[in-house]
Amino acid sequence: MTSSSPRLPSPLDPRIAARLKRSADGLLPAIAQQYDTGEVLMLGWMDDEALHRTLTTGRCTYWSRSRREYWVKGDTSGHFQWVKSVALDCDADTVLVKVDQVGAACHTGARTCFDADVLLGDGTGADAPGADQ
Repeated sequence: MTSSSPRLPSPLDPRIAARLKRSADGLLPAIAQQYDTGEVLMLGWMDDEALHRTLTTGRCTYWSRSRREYWVKGDTSGHFQWVKSVALDCDADTVLVKVDQVGAACHTGARTCFDADVLLGDGTGADAPGADQ
């Protein structure tokens, strides 16, 4: 099954659409970050339509690769992402969405998707290199 988003004419401002470097599926990774603390909350995927909706509604809209449909963060969970700013990275292949996160960002119910499986810590304490020697 393909994870491609629908191929529709881009609803984005042509100057923005022309800059985007999308995957073969027409998607861009979208990083959601808490606007006031810098906490990285989650990674989702956006196509032109999802980015357009995010820019115009003030709520994060993503493309679900597994369900093959758009979803607005918070519509079913009540854990909303209110958009504060949207920026492209230097290569125009990733979107950073700074949000005010209400409730959990992760589908597991955790605040962030990046706190359950830490592969390398901050270099202090038991996880510091050489700490077990």
